[in-house]
Amino acid sequence: MRRIQGVQKLISYLDSVKYPLAEEKIYDLIKNKKLPHKKLINNIIIFDLDQIDWWIKQNRLES
Repeated sequence: MRRIQGVQKLISYLDSVKYPLAEEKIYDLIKNKKLPHKKLINNIIIFDLDQIDWWIKQNRLES
């Protein structure tokens, strides 16, 4: 499974796949449960890149 930890690494990944998002927008999506993620203890956020790729594809289709 492809996983990354933290919003900064997600920002880098999103830039690399040409789907840039601002840090504030990412936190807003997380807060509103609109971005796939897992929150661990100490507010560590984990992103499964397969789920993120699916999410990007869905959002591009809706645009």
